[in-house]
Amino acid sequence: MPEIKLQHILTLAELLVRGGRYNYIEITTKELGKTISRSQQAASKHLLDLENDGFVHRVRKGQGFRIRVTDKGYEQMSKLFLSLKSALDSAPNNLEFNGVAISGMGEGAYYMSLAGYKKQFVSKLGFEPYPGTLNIKLAEHVYVNAKRELDRYPAVFIDGFSDGKRTYGWVKCYHAMINNEVEGALLILERTHHDDSVIEVIAPVKIKDSVSIKDGDKVNIKVKILDKD
Repeated sequence: MPEIKLQHILTLAELLVRGGRYNYIEITTKELGKTISRSQQAASKHLLDLENDGFVHRVRKGQGFRIRVTDKGYEQMSKLFLSLKSALDSAPNNLEFNGVAISGMGEGAYYMSLAGYKKQFVSKLGFEPYPGTLNIKLAEHVYVNAKRELDRYPAVFIDGFSDGKRTYGWVKCYHAMINNEVEGALLILERTHHDDSVIEVIAPVKIKDSVSIKDGDKVNIKVKILDKD
């Protein structure tokens, strides 16, 4: 049984949108070609191929044709739709990052000690972070792209605040496992001097001591993806 060719999907979709599931519809090859961004000749060949494969049925009307999508064509498009929907609806259980530990500028210890942040970490993450962050230089560009993708997924949101002298930005937190040993969180900061090649993680313990790493050692971070509400 022939399957729908990739180049024919838009053609069948357009026929279905126009009501071609149950009715014979009138559409010129010029009009079809414009809609699917193909030449009139290409659109004509699409219809001929689809007819030969049994996905559409055409009946002559004057100098042209009226077209209907057959049950076979509809069934193939339905299977394709279900496959695509499953792929698009599915989400990974975690995103993985690999890199090496690097020294920071010591700012993490200061920010982690601020009451405005600390109280929210305790109430929203369930732990009080060790005063400091572990900085990780991502090993490959694929992980940099993965970091940028994090915005697509739900996060634990830590509100920014003011202490009367200055304001502090928000923080997005993603539950994470460091080297499969320590539970913590990866942070995305509203304000940071790091570029996208560096990630920061926190934990209730001093991470370097707990997983026995030093600057230059490899680090693996698995970020748990939360379900969307």
